[in-house]
Order: sequence, then structure tokens, then C-alpha cells
Amino acid sequence: MKIANVGIIGGGLMGREIASAFLRWCALSEATVTPQLLAVADLNPSALNWFGRIASCTQRTTEYRELLKNPEVEVVYVAVPHDQHESIYTDVLAAGKDLLAEKPFGIDLASARRIRDAAKSSGRFVRCSSEMPFFPGAQRAFEAARDGSIGRVLEVVSGFHHSSDLDPTKPANWKRVSAKCGEGGVLNDLGMHACHIPLRLGWRPSRLFAQLQKGYASRPDGKGGAAVCDTWDNAIVHSWVSVNGQEAPLRFEMKRMSPGATNSWFIEILGTEGGVRFSTANPKTLEVFERAKEQWWKRTDLGFTTQFKTVTGGIFEVGFPDVIQQMWAAFLEERAGNLNGRFGCATPDEAVASHEIFAAALVSQRDSAVITL
Repeated sequence: MKIANVGIIGGGLMGREIASAFLRWCALSEATVTPQLLAVADLNPSALNWFGRIASCTQRTTEYRELLKNPEVEVVYVAVPHDQHESIYTDVLAAGKDLLAEKPFGIDLASARRIRDAAKSSGRFVRCSSEMPFFPGAQRAFEAARDGSIGRVLEVVSGFHHSSDLDPTKPANWKRVSAKCGEGGVLNDLGMHACHIPLRLGWRPSRLFAQLQKGYASRPDGKGGAAVCDTWDNAIVHSWVSVNGQEAPLRFEMKRMSPGATNSWFIEILGTEGGVRFSTANPKTLEVFERAKEQWWKRTDLGFTTQFKTVTGGIFEVGFPDVIQQMWAAFLEERAGNLNGRFGCATPDEAVASHEIFAAALVSQRDSAVITL
């Protein structure tokens, strides 16, 4: 099996999650490429200490440029605040490395376009991180839409809900500051996950109207004081898309303040002949609509039916660590030319398309207007 040597820039929550997915790679039955973590860079020395438990990770540095000088590193995953995306991503490409970049792929639309252009001119293999559509239920929804079995599309809803920001005592972090997160706020934070499947299906909004909402104006700063929070916390984007030459409404929902939702990604696609809906709130459950003289919503337990097969028994349910691994398998197999029709990671063009939606949503909110894209 071919080895892909990986470096991680940003050793926080997602960096550790990626590293643990690599250590479980033996669970995959069909992968032709195995990732090996060689290096990690993070400004926080204590974050680097965690990676000491990984024998292959022999380079741990507070200077990411030192990681990029490592000739053995072939692929770099970057998870840093949005205002650093463009500079670090383009440095990775200039160093001759392939890149799995965290969403939103730049702090704003202009930045995303520059990153995409740099990726194309570099010739490197680049994709944008978006793991939630790799749940089996999400894949089934995608296939139902793609194969046309639901008939004429009548309505689509795709979204991602959190609820932790309902707590006013939760300390502020960089995602609550526009200078770091971007003016889009929750659009930048969660939007790529909601856009991934619709954009892969070719459903790009022609016009939209957005309703954006801010939560608490300040939060504890963790030092005994208060920090100003100026980003959008909830976003609903009502749009029109063309599906097989006919218009259909597509609604995106991205919320940090959604009562009861710990970390819920969902999609619903309704058509004249059928429909499908799935939410990670019930990770084994797929609901399918069928009609004849009577109409039914049918429910099925999917089990462990990932697109890259594993040693895990089919009676079990898929979780977040599993879809992280599935996303990385898709990235590495597509990089090696072995994706073979499977669902792939978000492309640079799709990342830019998501930013076009976010930028239009900001204008719509500002002007209380329907925006044509």
C-alpha cells in the first residue's frame, strides 16, 4: 500500500482528530493509500506535546515554515483561523505540497478566489475540508437526487445547527470576531458543510434572500473581563436553483444558536415521485418518501455502510471520527486517481461558489433585498 506523508498546521481540536483517524487506518478495507503523520506545527507548545504519542510524528515545531521545508512531507492539512488561510495556504502551495484546506477556504470571497487561482497555477492537488456529507445517510440522499428517482425537485433544505452559543457564559473565541472569522460569521464557520452536496449536484443559486441574526453582543473573555462579539450567529438563506431546467427553492440553514442541537447536520430533498431526509441527530436513520395511490414516509436503519468499506460490523452506527476518516480516504484516493466514482471532497471551485453565496447573503441582509448571483 502506498504511503502519503502528511504534515498538520494547527494542532488543536481538528488536528488531533485527523491524527487519530490516521492511527485507525487499518480499519479501512479498500484504501490503496495510507497516511503517515510526519510533522505538526502549532504556535502553542502544549498543543504540540499531545502529538508526542504518535511515533511517526518526528517533527513538532512552533514555526509552520519549518514544516514546509521538510522534504518528506507531501500533503499538508491546515486548520487555523480564517484570517490566516490565504497566507498559509499559498505558502503550502509555493512549497510544492498538496493541500487539504479547512473551510471556508479564505476569510471572504476575494480571498477564496485568490487561493483557488494559486492552487490552479501551482498544479498541486487541493481540496476543502467538509466531512459531514460522508455520513451514509447523506450519501444516500445525494444518490437519490442524482439518479432522478425523486422526480421533479420541489424543495431542498440543507443545514448545520449548533446550540452551545445559547449559553451566555461561554467564553468568546476567534470565531466571534469578524477580523478573525470574517464578516460572514456563521456562514464562514458552518456554510461549506451545508453547501457541499447541493453544489456537487450542480444546484447553484440564481438569486437569494438572507436573514442573518446576531446573538450576544459580548461574552466573557476568559480573563475576568468581557469581549465584544460582532459576527453573525444564525443564518437562513432562501434561494432559487435550477434543477433539470426547472426552478426549485433551496434553503440553507447555518446556526450557532439552535435550541437542542448539539452538532446536527441535515439535508432534505423532496420531489414529485419521492423524497429523502437525513440528520446526524439520528445517524443510523434514513427517511424515504414514496407515493402511489397512498403516500408513505419510510424509515430504515442504515448501519455501517460507508463508501470506503471497513472492518466494522454493519449493525453499528457511523460517528464523527468515522466520517473524518472517510473524508481523508476520499482525499487520498482522488489524489492517487483511485476515487472511482465515489463522492469526493469539496473542490476549490465549490469552495469559491460557497463564498459567492455567503457574499450575496451579506448584501441581502444589509439591503433587505433579493440578490441575483
